[in-house]
Amino acid sequence: MTNENEAHSPASTQGDTYGRPVEATLRDHGDRIRNERMDDLIEQEGLEVQHLSKDEQYKYFHELLRLQHELLKLQDWVAHQKLKVVVIFEGRDAAGKGGAIKRITQRLNPRICKVVALPAPNDRERTQWYFQRYVAHLPAAGEIVLFDRSWYNRAGVERVMGFCTNQQCEEFFQTVPEFERMLVGSGIILIKYWFSITDEEQQARFQMRIQDPLKQWKLSPMDLHSRSRWEDYTKAKEEMLARTHIVEAPWWIVDAVDKKRARLNCIHHLLQQIPYGPVPHEMPALPPREHNPDYKRAEIPHSLYVPQIY
Repeated sequence: MTNENEAHSPASTQGDTYGRPVEATLRDHGDRIRNERMDDLIEQEGLEVQHLSKDEQYKYFHELLRLQHELLKLQDWVAHQKLKVVVIFEGRDAAGKGGAIKRITQRLNPRICKVVALPAPNDRERTQWYFQRYVAHLPAAGEIVLFDRSWYNRAGVERVMGFCTNQQCEEFFQTVPEFERMLVGSGIILIKYWFSITDEEQQARFQMRIQDPLKQWKLSPMDLHSRSRWEDYTKAKEEMLARTHIVEAPWWIVDAVDKKRARLNCIHHLLQQIPYGPVPHEMPALPPREHNPDYKRAEIPHSLYVPQIY
């Protein structure tokens, strides 16, 4: 699952925050990761990894942790250099956008890396300039913003489901390249991903969501209705990619039929899009605890405690 050229990539040869190589850190603590953390990681992933062998599970989590370590360094670099980063995640329903975003943000500082997943526009927002509600969430210096769906709703679901007119859609296609050039010209790093899955894979994932009570919330009536419009979405996607793939902000296609490989490939690619380096940090040191002999801790009523059911 690991790219054979990985060992030679810039991201894998840099030291960690305190100058220690990532691979050395993982190697030294490999037994602890395998024995103490593997069960927790497998539980977090649920059924997605239970069909894999223990060795395959370890390889996946080993690489995921390594890439997440690199994301932490990228985060430090973005904050240190006052960069502004926008990453757009688009794709069909159940394509795996949310899962990839979760793994990217899993260990990052939410004050620096933020996720934006806007609901359908309200009555007031429908009267605004189309991009207005998205502009409000663009990053300031030192921030990363991940859009879980974006202004490309107009070229996809709004167009296919009839929520916008043909004239509004055409205006969008005419406007969005210039809008994105303005963003890039203002200093924003704009990266756009399309998660691609097959007809059969979407069908299987929808069935899994229907059968899994913990995932049924992911299915909306709109998702189910859109399932019957597969070919319409395909045509809309093809035109969207053709008309909005610009030099300043190109589209990148993520083969997302295999969720785990898609996550690793997307994170690895994202790391290559922003050159970053080590940011110096001092090793934190805990100050000595103060002890006041005159202080007596107040007794807390037992009724305030959460019952210990487990």
